[in-house]
Amino acid sequence: MDIPAQIQPLVKGHMEALGELTVEVAAEDLVAACQVLKAQHKFVRLSTVTAVDRFPAEPRFEVVYHLYSIEHNQRLRLKCHVGGEAPEVDSVTGVWQGANWYEREVFDLFGIRFRNHPNLTRIMMPEDWQGHPLRKDYPVNGFK
Repeated sequence: MDIPAQIQPLVKGHMEALGELTVEVAAEDLVAACQVLKAQHKFVRLSTVTAVDRFPAEPRFEVVYHLYSIEHNQRLRLKCHVGGEAPEVDSVTGVWQGANWYEREVFDLFGIRFRNHPNLTRIMMPEDWQGHPLRKDYPVNGFK
């Protein structure tokens, strides 16, 4: 699969492995890339949103979106990097409503904030929970 021409100016890097394309964009270009991929290339299904903690590297986090085009039977992995100090990226709930709970899960477990999210609250951990348990610097036995 080739990189769609409309998002090529936004692409910071890419790779293909096992027939799947991974494209990296800057965090500030994420929503624009998603809008183009959905509207013009039929990536109508957001399969998941997750994150990777690269601690102690900086930028610390990768936010990863797995997209699927039913019409073209193609998968695409879209990534952006976010710094560890105050990790934040724009929400894609305006593109795919299904991003809502995925982004809440990433917020809850990694502490990455999604700007313009309609209800960015914890989804798995109790409201009074301290910290974000999937961060690599989170204590194995929790905070005491």
